[in-house]
This record gives sequence, structure tokens and C-alpha cells, in this order.
Amino acid sequence: MKGELEWVVKYVVPEEARTKLGNLRYLEQLRVLARRNRKNPTEAESKFWQLLSYKKLNLKFLRQKPVGRFIIDFYCSKLLLAVEIDGDVHDNQQNRDQGRDLYLEQRGIKTIRYRNEEVLAGIWEIKQDLIMKINQRKIELNPPFVKGG
Repeated sequence: MKGELEWVVKYVVPEEARTKLGNLRYLEQLRVLARRNRKNPTEAESKFWQLLSYKKLNLKFLRQKPVGRFIIDFYCSKLLLAVEIDGDVHDNQQNRDQGRDLYLEQRGIKTIRYRNEEVLAGIWEIKQDLIMKINQRKIELNPPFVKGG
């Protein structure tokens, strides 16, 4: 039986952003770059991935997931949730990041951002914050119908 939030991609994401099978579209050229990024993660990305890969969150996250014209550091399709781990380069590209977040938001994807320093200095605090934001996202995506009604 499919999860109760499986309906999200099919019904929340605009049709033009989906393939015929309901998957999110992306630029094919990003596949190679995403693969290269997965093989060469930053220290903060590696530490964050360890947090996700222990399956204590009971959610499947993908690393370096192409979506549209961007690559998302970590992506949970069940919750349409993107997690970005930002390094110093993001200090000088705030407008670009805002545009990226808006692009994803228009496709129903919520973005959470953490700084490299935050991840490296306090993974426990990051985990607690992520769990809280995951729970909020589940509430946001709750189907707009009442069971048994």
C-alpha cells in the first residue's frame, strides 16, 4: 500500500513540471553534474547525509537530486521537501538562492536551508530542527478531505 502522502507530487505539483509518469522534470544535463556532486560531497553534506541515512526519520531522501534547472542537495519526494546545505559561496548569491527557492515553491517544494557551520558544529541541533520542520510539512500536506466522510 502506498503512503498516505504519495498523492502530493501528482496533485500539488503543476502539470508542466511533471513527466507523463508524474515525476518531476529536470534538465538532462544536470544528471552528470549531480552524479559528480554525490561522489564529492562537502564535509557538511557528508555529515548531514549520515543523519538522514540512518533511517531514524523514516523518510527517503535523495542526494543531489535534479529538479527543473537546479540540483537540490537533499530531497524528499514524499514531502516535496528540499534541504540545502549552504557554504560561503551563498553569502554572495542571496538573490539567486531566493529565485531558486521561489522556482521550487511554485512547484510545491518547500526549501529548508542550513549553513555548513551549523551542520559541522551541532548536528544534534540540526536533527531536532529538521524533525520539527518535517512534522510541520506533514501537517501542511495533509490531504484536504476527511476520512470516512
